[in-house]
Amino acid sequence: MENRIRVLLLASLLVLTSGCATLHRHMHWPWHHHAKNQASAQDADAAADAAAAAADAAPPPVVIDPQVERRKIKVPKIKAKNVELGAYFGEMSIESYTAAPVVGAVFDYHVTEDFFFEAAAGRAKTGKTSFETLGGNVQLLTDDERRFTYYNLSLGYNFLPGEVFLGRNLAMTSGLYLLGGIGSTKFEGDQKFTVNFGAGFRVLPTDWLTIRIEAQDQVFKSDFLGTDRLRNNLSAHIGATVFF
Repeated sequence: MENRIRVLLLASLLVLTSGCATLHRHMHWPWHHHAKNQASAQDADAAADAAAAAADAAPPPVVIDPQVERRKIKVPKIKAKNVELGAYFGEMSIESYTAAPVVGAVFDYHVTEDFFFEAAAGRAKTGKTSFETLGGNVQLLTDDERRFTYYNLSLGYNFLPGEVFLGRNLAMTSGLYLLGGIGSTKFEGDQKFTVNFGAGFRVLPTDWLTIRIEAQDQVFKSDFLGTDRLRNNLSAHIGATVFF
């Protein structure tokens, strides 16, 4: 009887001892696992911080190579002077007379890039009038009176600037301009108040030389042959000027 009781007590003690050990393992295992995970996360954060610091310290990658070979470009320009002087030659159609050669000189002062003043003087010598031609030996004017001499002071306006291309490698600065002004004309033995207006085209082979093609109308009032009326005298000429 006593042996049975001892065996029963020993068995109960063994059961209780194993249950306490199992409970102890179940109570302490989650905390240990959480501490291990927290340590792993801290190690990962430290590694990420170290990688970011290394990336910041490293030089940035070169995306575009700045070593670009530049082309040499010659920019066309007008010489930085304001005075222009030159001469021209052409033909003038004087009303009631035959066309005659005309020569002249110009002096320009460029106030701005757009506006300039021009002083011009020209001369032509006419032939006979239509009346003299039809009348045979009739002569109405002397040789001095047939000289057409004019002086003008005009205001010019540069517009439509551009370039003229000769081939693929040669470009010259060019531009159109308008002119208008007043002056005086000595003709038919009389001095006449004159209004002039016209337009021209200029091209610059160099920065100091200009080639000009121009057309103008010299208008004045005349009572020659007993008729008081306005007379238009058209001229077209080509010339060259230089900058100073």
